[in-house]
Amino acid sequence: MEVFELDMLPESCVSVILSLTSPSDACKSSLVSTTFRSAADSDSVWGKFLPSDYHEIVCDESLQFCSKKELYFHLCNPLLIADGKMSLRLERWSGRISYILSARELSITCSHDPMCWVWKSIPESRFSEVAELITTSRLEISGKIRTRKLSPNTKYGAYLILKTTERSYGLDSIPSETSIEIGSQAFKNTAYLQCQDAKKQQLETLFYSNRKQMMKSRVIEGDNRVMSKREDGWMRWSWGSSSMAEPAMNK
Repeated sequence: MEVFELDMLPESCVSVILSLTSPSDACKSSLVSTTFRSAADSDSVWGKFLPSDYHEIVCDESLQFCSKKELYFHLCNPLLIADGKMSLRLERWSGRISYILSARELSITCSHDPMCWVWKSIPESRFSEVAELITTSRLEISGKIRTRKLSPNTKYGAYLILKTTERSYGLDSIPSETSIEIGSQAFKNTAYLQCQDAKKQQLETLFYSNRKQMMKSRVIEGDNRVMSKREDGWMRWSWGSSSMAEPAMNK
């Protein structure tokens, strides 16, 4: 009986096989043999794991790299693109793409009115500008991204990333309407824009009880999602899961 050895495979054949797996599998396979190690480091393998438009990213951002594997792991760290208005990052072991849209890439009601919003720079944000809400009687925030920019066969979540202060009032009084549109399909839900502490809830119930009940009747029924805190201290407001990327109001 003949024994088949992995090293008998041509390196080009191994490269094709590895390019059909994942970045994680390619890294692990480099431990199998010298042939696999050479194939696992090749541009033909890592080129398959890079975004389809990586040539544009390299040219626009003037990125310098010695191999496509080096470029891949460089993109595993957040990279500002589109003149600094978007952030791109690859998930290290799967290669799936995620995006964050800056406030300048979003459509925000009255964002050009200095009585309602102020644009400023803060050290905690990756973007050069954030939008700080002063006051408004109506708030709508929307963002768009082309689905062809996203990883295929991937379930995405859409989020609003923001910060609030203890002196902020009003936006968290009632659940807000949320929606995601993909082609002709629309998914709607509700969410609270702020995580309230017990003391603040009591004050708002005392002073705004009637108004809150009246406004709640105008909001669609949903699971009333609330914000969660990220590791970096920013809050994340979930729209739920869908084939959309992760937009951000100001982070």
